[in-house]
Amino acid sequence: MKTSAGLAEESETDRGSGLVVAVDGPSGAGKSSASRGAARALGLRYLDTGSMYRALTWWLLDRGADTTDPEVVARLAAEPVIEVGTDPAAPWTRVDGTDVSEAIRTREVTDAVSAVAAVPQVRARLIAMQREIIASAGGIVAEGRDIGTVVAPDAQVKVFLTADGAARASRRAAEASWSTRADQDRRDRMDAAQSGKAADAVEVDSTGLDLDGVVGVIVGLVPKSLQKSR
Repeated sequence: MKTSAGLAEESETDRGSGLVVAVDGPSGAGKSSASRGAARALGLRYLDTGSMYRALTWWLLDRGADTTDPEVVARLAAEPVIEVGTDPAAPWTRVDGTDVSEAIRTREVTDAVSAVAAVPQVRARLIAMQREIIASAGGIVAEGRDIGTVVAPDAQVKVFLTADGAARASRRAAEASWSTRADQDRRDRMDAAQSGKAADAVEVDSTGLDLDGVVGVIVGLVPKSLQKSR
């Protein structure tokens, strides 16, 4: 199992100081863009946990596996080698050495990923990988569903990023032209079991903020004593 490929891109002196910023929230709230921006501003690594679930889903679909059958998904979940890059300026995702960074963003993968992510064996494997990456990073902004409640419950800073339904639907449509409000509502229902706001998370409503504004709020939540010297 390879989980540290992205970490090898930087030396120890280029990494952060052990700070973990966990960013959770519903689809379309702007987690990925805000998390990458915050990671760059803070001099930290970046982890998109959702890309790992998407990578496994892509691999299953590519092999014609029935992603709606939990037994099939559970049996195959450990087979592919999933790697992620943690440079916030240029993150990537690979499966068995193949770059799937764009392929995992298709509608087919998006429609299937929630069912795959709900399978316990999938969650067990990927959460273990995510924890290893976070522990080895030396400082990271990690984003995705249940990041602050399950994956990194001891994160020093936890953010629950949200926005109203119309804003989230608009952002999703800008990212993927096929996405509709109905798609978003369906995804929200399917993801509900893997999502939850940590009791100690700070809720940030991004509805009326641009990207720089959201990044500024997240960075502002990090105590100066924990921020990397720039």
